[in-house]
Amino acid sequence: MKAIVIPNPNEIEIREIDMPQVKEGEALLKVKYVGICGADVASFTGNQPFTTYPRIPGHEFSAEIIEIPENDKGLKAGDIVTCNPYFNCGGCYSCERGFVNCCTDNQTMGVQRDGAFCEYIAMPVERIYEGKGLSAEELALIEPFSISQHAASRCEIKENDNVLVIGAGPIGLFALLAAKAKCKNVVVADVLDNRLELAKEYGADAVINTKKQSLEEFTNEFTGGKGFDVCIEACGAPETFLGCIDSCAFAGNIVLIGNGKRETSFVHSILLKKELNVYGSRNALKDDFINNIDLVANGKADVMKMVSRVYDMENALDAFKALADNDGTLAKILIKIGD
Repeated sequence: MKAIVIPNPNEIEIREIDMPQVKEGEALLKVKYVGICGADVASFTGNQPFTTYPRIPGHEFSAEIIEIPENDKGLKAGDIVTCNPYFNCGGCYSCERGFVNCCTDNQTMGVQRDGAFCEYIAMPVERIYEGKGLSAEELALIEPFSISQHAASRCEIKENDNVLVIGAGPIGLFALLAAKAKCKNVVVADVLDNRLELAKEYGADAVINTKKQSLEEFTNEFTGGKGFDVCIEACGAPETFLGCIDSCAFAGNIVLIGNGKRETSFVHSILLKKELNVYGSRNALKDDFINNIDLVANGKADVMKMVSRVYDMENALDAFKALADNDGTLAKILIKIGD
């Protein structure tokens, strides 16, 4: 079968590799679409510390079941599905307590182990989720949506809360969708107008370009000086984390999704003074996937607006280069693997 391989940083090859060996308790899947994640781009550019080479990237995907053992989930050959790509060890303290998304030996497909950018994969049946009639393209977007859904579930978001999402990339926009399912007022901040326009399409109640307007002044005006009840940081930059601290209400909640690559300096007594709750968010859980599939199936979330381009497998190098050089105009890119 064919596979998209990163042999070394800044290189992409289409290789012929062996078909997967299907073990007991696993299903054989034919991959349909795979999204390119920021982690995949980091592997391509050589900026992913957990990747070794050569590596088959990809963990945002949809697939058709080709063969599957008898199961109590009702899954059968021909079903279009998506999967949980985070493999946990089952024996560490996190796994023992049920926090499998925080496994100390986590192996994410496409990063610590080979991923879904190939024609066929074998997956444990327990990691396969029914597609409930969604298209293969929609199902390839459920995993990144679930990252944001998990973040939005880290603290209680109440119906009348004012929520601020900083960062209108795909994860920030998915966080907007997740928050809008819980409350009435969600604001999105970014420095790119085109991304903020997409945030409006996704139902943001207000947007702010922080390059053109003071976030502090906007916060005071929008919240009547109270601050935001919940601030979701989806950039990973020191400035945006500090912006969350400043914008958050006393006794408010900050959720961090953005993967920071630079140190942040601040006087931590502000966290005490405002008694802020600061939550980290890692990966996603089974319920996040299932809830998102239901949201999309019930027409409460339109994920397809997120797709900027779709490439064929043979043009994978162009797709990775496009995102590596992204000026902010691209959101999600999908690669079509199989019919």
